[in-house]
Amino acid sequence: MKRLALALGVLLILSASSWAYDLTLHDTKAEVYFSPRGGCTEALVRHLERAERSIYVQAYSFTSPTITQALIGAQARGVEVEVILDKSQSRGQGAAGTMLRDAGVKVFIDSAHAIAHNKVMLIDGRTLVTGSFNFTKAAENSNAENLVVLESPEAVGLYRENYLKHLEHSLGL
Repeated sequence: MKRLALALGVLLILSASSWAYDLTLHDTKAEVYFSPRGGCTEALVRHLERAERSIYVQAYSFTSPTITQALIGAQARGVEVEVILDKSQSRGQGAAGTMLRDAGVKVFIDSAHAIAHNKVMLIDGRTLVTGSFNFTKAAENSNAENLVVLESPEAVGLYRENYLKHLEHSLGL
């Protein structure tokens, strides 16, 4: 995927409210995907297969067998894999939580919110994957969704802080 001109001076300035962060990204490599059938799942799997140290996931809806297997494969390679899922994913048809847990992945349920609607992956402390893209077959094949991949340790750091705050109130599956 071409370098997105975040060299346009992608300036990610969030509001000045107390919960917002100012982050200026210069010359940051980015990939952008749109579904349906826009390669979101393929891009995710490619990045997961390259992971060497860690993958942290926050997911609202997670039923994709392809993404599940990529995470299990990373865990089998010795990559630390940890997942926080919305409470709706603790059971139900096709939910990936149990399969991931049974493969040795640390899986937690965030039930402190009406909906834990995050769709985030943090890979090796340098790659942030986020967007509206749920980790499901329908998101790839039927829905209009988006996925952004940023190579930015700074952005990953901000998301990791948020991840840890949610981990504090999440319970193991």
